[in-house]
Amino acid sequence: MNIVLFDGMEWAQLRPLTLTKPIAELRMGILTFRERWEKHLPGKYSYLTQDYLSKKYPLQIDEENLFINPSFFPTPLYIEEIQRLKTGESIWKEGHLMAAKMSFEAFQEVEQQSNKKIFAQGVLHIQHLWDLFHWNAAAIQFDFDGLTKNRISQAISSTNGVMHADNIFIEEGAVVEYSTLNAKNGPIYIGKNAEVMEGSMIRGSFALCENATVNMGTKIYAGTTIGPHCKVGGEINNSILMGYSNKGHDGFLGNSVIGEWCNLGADTNNSNLKNNYSNIRIWDYSRKNYVDTGLQFFGLVMGDYSKSAINSQFNTGTVVGISANVFAVGFPPKFIPSFSWGGSEAAPKFDLDKSFEAANKMKERRKKILTEYDQEILSHIYSKESDY
Repeated sequence: MNIVLFDGMEWAQLRPLTLTKPIAELRMGILTFRERWEKHLPGKYSYLTQDYLSKKYPLQIDEENLFINPSFFPTPLYIEEIQRLKTGESIWKEGHLMAAKMSFEAFQEVEQQSNKKIFAQGVLHIQHLWDLFHWNAAAIQFDFDGLTKNRISQAISSTNGVMHADNIFIEEGAVVEYSTLNAKNGPIYIGKNAEVMEGSMIRGSFALCENATVNMGTKIYAGTTIGPHCKVGGEINNSILMGYSNKGHDGFLGNSVIGEWCNLGADTNNSNLKNNYSNIRIWDYSRKNYVDTGLQFFGLVMGDYSKSAINSQFNTGTVVGISANVFAVGFPPKFIPSFSWGGSEAAPKFDLDKSFEAANKMKERRKKILTEYDQEILSHIYSKESDY
């Protein structure tokens, strides 16, 4: 089956994380949304996303296609409902299109189609930035169950202090020594060739993805995902680092989501709880204003390629755009636009060519390059930044 992962209205609500990619490429739990769907529903996958992202994330169309909104999780009951779809039918939940089986032309007018099926079962739906960390523990459990079923973990070294070893899975090539692993309240997953250095203290649920590193003496609390090739240290609670990002030193990161190719300088800290315990408001790209999240705990969201200097301090509910450099003295504003050079309200814009140079240098350290497609995406965001 030709399967197209399409961006619905959720894409706009998940900015700045989606400014550089479709929803399907976001990471939550252990896997990206695309990887999760590929494991649960085999097929030939492509993307239907924003025009300026489509060169890097192309669309492939057949006469008949299965269109899936990747922001919904592929639960068994939902998969069964998808597999029962007939040509021309679609599945909806609370006004949101979940899936449709039809031609591309029919999909363009799917809202006017009459063959709509309502999905009445519960399913995890990621609609807002805060959903990513709020439901991350559930996503880790969901992925852990699927990835480890009928498989045997690599042996856990006897140098570690372990609680509930049956809820811990260590992939081939991973190294964990002289650390504490407590999986009583949630699973712990250590990916292929990842390393947990000595003296680390980890509470599940926790996911350390392929080739990622937990530095010595790190403290990690439940609901945390460290994406591929990330390096982390200090104290982390209920947070996601998407991939290729570093928080290698002391400092607190809580109830936060960090994009790809980011770097948090030594002793960077974020607040995740207001002094008066009131609900946290964050910047909304669509409304160009602050909105109430309804949460007491919300830390930092940082888009791809952004960085903070040593001793940076982020207020509760701060949103940082793409390729921003935060180094101004004191607390920066709660919204820092893309390509900000300094992070203050009066900060100038980062030169685009210099931003390419900085991003490419970071990628070269991991034997990657900033591709022509990447530069086109960043150039589009740079020129349209006021629209985002």
